[in-house]
Amino acid sequence: MATAPNLMRKQYLVSEDNIKKIQALASTKGTSAANIVRLAIDAYDPSGFGDMDSPEFMDFVSSKLKEAISATKKANRKVSRVLKTLSKVKD
Repeated sequence: MATAPNLMRKQYLVSEDNIKKIQALASTKGTSAANIVRLAIDAYDPSGFGDMDSPEFMDFVSSKLKEAISATKKANRKVSRVLKTLSKVKD
């Protein structure tokens, strides 16, 4: 059995809404509220970009956006063809 990490007790003031949200997350995930707080602390990144710098992040977003636009255009063409076919069948 793996040993638990060394945990320290600390007290922090949080709002009632924060408590409700933590409890709801804990219930949904089947874990403790304390574990939700630890996971949130581990995931927190004040820059919001993780290990990416801004230009790298923008390149990533741009690439994904181009992929999404391309996939949407392809889907729109397919839907248009199906609608034309259905229109001909209806007539």
